Amino acid sequence: MTRMTTLGLAAGVLALGVSVYGLSRTLHAQEPSAAEITLPPDYRDWKLVSVAQENGQNNDIRAILGNGIAIEAFRNNVRPFPDGSVIVRLAWRYQSSARNDAVFPAPQSFVAGPATNVQISVKDSRRFAETAGWGYGQFEGGKPTQTPGLAKACYACHNKLQTLTPGADYVFTDYSH
Repeated sequence: MTRMTTLGLAAGVLALGVSVYGLSRTLHAQEPSAAEITLPPDYRDWKLVSVAQENGQNNDIRAILGNGIAIEAFRNNVRPFPDGSVIVRLAWRYQSSARNDAVFPAPQSFVAGPATNVQISVKDSRRFAETAGWGYGQFEGGKPTQTPGLAKACYACHNKLQTLTPGADYVFTDYSH
């Protein structure tokens, strides 16, 4: 081979390598991330999994809903949850109802006050491998919160639960029959 042919071949290989590297970077950048979790438009029509009350710092009441895949897994006690399971937690400020309490002989009625946020957990073993197959999102006023490190922060607590209850598949809620 002549020196020019060798240089031309080397330049071609280098250009191909740069193109492949650029393509792989583009594809990697398009891989799904927890930040891409969206709030399903019909989630308010999903079935109820359970309700909860948080008396601590959050002082809220919650409704936990699941899509069809999650509901079936909850009902049949299938763990780990299958990919495609989606669990939504709606939270409202827990407050006394002056209107209702005026009817009863003593204050006893508590209601959902102003909405605080909606949290969502999505099971996708491939997309969220680094957080045990679960992706996490949070929404306020229907818009995603831009909290840096949210998925890792959510996962940290869910991982603590998993350590205490290995069969929970990182899910706090049990199905209320």
